[in-house]
Amino acid sequence: MKHRIVFALIMGMITTAIISFTLIAVNIGFGNKFIIAWLRSWSISYVLAVVAMLFISPQIQLLVNYLLKKGFITEKDE
Repeated sequence: MKHRIVFALIMGMITTAIISFTLIAVNIGFGNKFIIAWLRSWSISYVLAVVAMLFISPQIQLLVNYLLKKGFITEKDE
């Protein structure tokens, strides 16, 4: 469980930083409000991403295990 929490915190930080930075840059540009808008968006998306990773990832792992077991995904697909 500790591993999942640390993974979610780090992965959430990196992915939300990149995505929110890119979307704010595309939508409002690098003007005066960029940093404030980015930090606000990043903080909101970070909380949502970490919660989602902690609660949704176990279900996704079960789905992946099922798909691999049933042969829907094979090593050739990688």
